[in-house]
Amino acid sequence: MFSIESMTEVYIYMFITLIVLFIYLYPKNPLSPTISSLKTFFTSWKMILHFAAIAFILFLNKIELTIEESMNLKYDLTPLFYGWEGNIVYTIQNFFQNDILTIILVFFYVVVFTSLIIASFLVYLNEKDHKLFYTFCYAIMLNYGIAIPFYLFFPINEVWAHEPAGVSFLMLDVFPTFETEYRALSGLNNCFPSLHTSISVTLSLIALKSSNMKWKRIVLISAAIIIFSIFYLGIHWVIDMIGGVLLAVFAVYAAQRIADRDFKFGKRKTHYYAQNTDANETIQK
Repeated sequence: MFSIESMTEVYIYMFITLIVLFIYLYPKNPLSPTISSLKTFFTSWKMILHFAAIAFILFLNKIELTIEESMNLKYDLTPLFYGWEGNIVYTIQNFFQNDILTIILVFFYVVVFTSLIIASFLVYLNEKDHKLFYTFCYAIMLNYGIAIPFYLFFPINEVWAHEPAGVSFLMLDVFPTFETEYRALSGLNNCFPSLHTSISVTLSLIALKSSNMKWKRIVLISAAIIIFSIFYLGIHWVIDMIGGVLLAVFAVYAAQRIADRDFKFGKRKTHYYAQNTDANETIQK
């Protein structure tokens, strides 16, 4: 039976996934997108700064668990969510539970999810769609930036960890070392909103604006599978998913507005310099 034993294996599977993804997207020359994207990225200080901002937000998300421990909150909102939902997640898990499906969904939750985030940067850079690139950057920042305060002040445990729910943590069937290897990236009570949902929906909404039909298809199908996996694996509540969808819609809307403003400002700036250059050339003549 397929299993994942460490984060090293996760990174290897991510690398293989990215290779397969680019062979499908660009069959004639799958290496070209990566080379072209990296060349574009490392020659633009603006892109490097945006990537650094994302890295900083992700760093804050990682140390959020340390901050949360020091806060020593005494309340738990999990019973409230269970009272609203009852056994919905339990019903979903038991109806669909299957060993092969478990393997597929763990792979999508752990490997494909992060692979799609990385691929998004490369695809939009390779296709010279800088507006979508920056929209994606801003949307990622907003997703994490808005989610972190909820994780700090609204502790809600994963469904499997709430005993009355009767849900199994199927992740461990495929990734038995999840708690020691992956848990540092995702707190047990960091449920609402679901970032796997919000990022997946964000990926989809932005991909819909891409001209690459293959990319749209991959992202939309993968997002649907990942969102289903959060219930099947016993991780998130339905309310977490709803919160994730709302977060994604807002993040993409706001990111588009910011990117539009940046590009309009850039065009005005270019037009201003062009006018001044023409005027100086006229004076010199």
